Amino acid sequence: MHLSAPTFPIFLLSLILAIFAALSVYAGVKIPYISGHGFATLGISYLLLLAGNLFKGL
Repeated sequence: MHLSAPTFPIFLLSLILAIFAALSVYAGVKIPYISGHGFATLGISYLLLLAGNLFKGL
């Protein structure tokens, strides 16, 4: 299995989603579509980063 580094936009999007999830769960910030689904948002962020590592050029 050959892994590659994710592109910068994929990494940045994953990081932003993770930060939004953490803010909504731990800081109580109300973010539409994320506040009620903090764990799912964090999971999507991780899967996006994983896809960026598994598929070259993504």
